[in-house]
Order: sequence, then structure tokens, then C-alpha cells
Amino acid sequence: MTMQLPASSEWTADRMPSLAGTVIIVTGANSGIGLEATRAFAAHGAHVVMAVRDESKGRAAAATVAGSTEVRMLDLADLASVHAFAAGWSGGIHILVNNAGILVPPFGHTKDGFELQFGINHLGHFALTNLLLPQVTGRVVTVASNAHRTGRIEFDDLNWSTRRYRRGSAYAQSKLANLLFTLELQRRLGASGSKVIATAAHPGWASTNLGSTSYGALINALVGVANRFLAQDAVGGAAPTLFAATEPVPGGSYAGPGNRRGTAGPPRLVRRTSEASDPVVATRLWAASEDLTGVGYPL
Repeated sequence: MTMQLPASSEWTADRMPSLAGTVIIVTGANSGIGLEATRAFAAHGAHVVMAVRDESKGRAAAATVAGSTEVRMLDLADLASVHAFAAGWSGGIHILVNNAGILVPPFGHTKDGFELQFGINHLGHFALTNLLLPQVTGRVVTVASNAHRTGRIEFDDLNWSTRRYRRGSAYAQSKLANLLFTLELQRRLGASGSKVIATAAHPGWASTNLGSTSYGALINALVGVANRFLAQDAVGGAAPTLFAATEPVPGGSYAGPGNRRGTAGPPRLVRRTSEASDPVVATRLWAASEDLTGVGYPL
């Protein structure tokens, strides 16, 4: 599904409606596109809950935001923390933005034994969303990536227990999982008669600190040079998230930058791979995620 705005009407955050009186949760809101999305939401009147692993960094980031914010601790690499965050929540949530992520780290595990990227990028957000869903009234927006195009869900070894670990492939699997999660969540919301919708977005090539310590100095330096000439800034990278969160788009839709390579430019609705649109794979992944996290669909 693709929605192309006329050149004279290219979407910017200035087109967002007033969000006065709304509550928005943004995970990983202390830096990068999460922080820029927080700034834009708050500038349009929302009260933004910055769900972060490091509260001191979260408070420092919140101090740079003009508007209403609060900082709450959330470690997506620890299901006990996810449960504690959800248990401590009361009141409505207009928009939940599943933004936090980890990019190509060395092989490691979450506190619950999941491979880090699959555990944080997908399973942590899967559990969080389902635990909070009864209180969500508007949308669930999940940040995916163009990397999903090379991803494959290896159901026999989701946590890289037997395969040789490949950082990029593990990241691609986690980002494909984000889109399949959105697809199945939207199906379930529709089937249960909920007015909540699930959408997804990707930032294109955004120059942020995500993954900045994942490789050695030489690779990081080369990435830095490429960022200068090819990437858009974090403000541009956050725009598809804002678009997916506030525009009148269909449930299950996917937003990204509008240039031909999908790396930069004003956001629009974009296509995903056929595997990312496969309802059978999405249903199977949902069942596996429920088994791994012990958290099911609540509606």
C-alpha cells in the first residue's frame, strides 16, 4: 500500500493535529528518533511518558524537551521490568510508540535468555504492548526497519542457539518480527471489535547513535562519513513515526521516507516484503512469542 502526497503537500510534523489532553508513551525516548518524536508530540500538546532503561539519561533528555513529559524506568531486556512498568500504569494511553531498539551488538542474551536483538526489539515490545493494550485507546506504533527485507524468521532457532551468530541477520529477523507483530496485532484488534489500530514505521537511514558502539573504530568512522553524505538527521528519521501515529492511515499500514531508496525524505505509506505481509507466518510468530514471554492477547 502506497500513499504519495503531492509535492506541494509533502508531509511535515507541522501538519500534526493538536494532541492536547493525550498521553503518549515512547520507549527509548532519551535519544535519537525517540527523543525527536517526544519533542514533536510534546510541542503539539501531548503529555509524553519517556520509557527508558537509564532514568538519569532520561531525565537529562527530558530537560531538553519543551512541553509536558515524565520519565519512567523500562528495561525491555528484562520481562520483570516490563511487567513492573505495566503494573505501575493507570489511566488511558492514547498512543504507544514501540521505538526502543538495539542494532548489531555482539552476541548476548537478555535476562530471560533471549538473543539480545530479538529479545529487545521484538519480544520486549510484544509483552509490553499486550500488557498495556487494555488501556490503549488510539494506536500502537512499532518502529521497524528496511532491514526487514533481508530478514527471515527461523522458527527452529529464534534465539540463535544453534546457528552461527550473524549480527546483521539477527537484526533483520527482529525487524521482520516487528512488521509481522503489527500485522497480527491489527488482525486481532479488528476481530475483537477494537477501535485501536496498529501501524508501523521505519526511519530510513537516520544519523543517530543507534549501534554506534557495535563495531570497531574504523567501521564506526566509515559509517560516520557515510552518515554525513547519505543519511537524514534524527528529526527526519522521526517523521515516519509521527506520520504513522497521527495521520488518518489504515490499520496495519507502514510508513517510511519517501525517496525511491526509502532512505530519506518526507514520509508516506510504503511497501513491505511479501514475507512481512504473510498472515500465516505472523500468526505462527505470535504463538511463539506468547510461549516465550508468557504474555497473551488480552482483548
